[in-house]
Amino acid sequence: MFVHSLVVHLLLPSHSLKGKRGIVKSILARTRQNFNVSAAEVDLQDVHGEAVLGFATVTPSRAAGRHLLERVEEWIAEERPDVEIAAAEIEER
Repeated sequence: MFVHSLVVHLLLPSHSLKGKRGIVKSILARTRQNFNVSAAEVDLQDVHGEAVLGFATVTPSRAAGRHLLERVEEWIAEERPDVEIAAAEIEER
């Protein structure tokens, strides 16, 4: 069993916490639905122009977990061209 996590630092086009919340909630809900991963906002909750999102999955193979989280990162970039991915890191435990 392998546990993989992805941390994504996003730069957002929002100018208020309310605008940020709409973008973040949408990304989290759709990734949970489309990829069956755990997802949460893990840092910078009070900063309106940035967000740090965390995603996690447990898989029976090392390659499957990494591939799934790489697909999540690609999906965010494709589905939300208004959001810039400043950094992304996949970790295995």
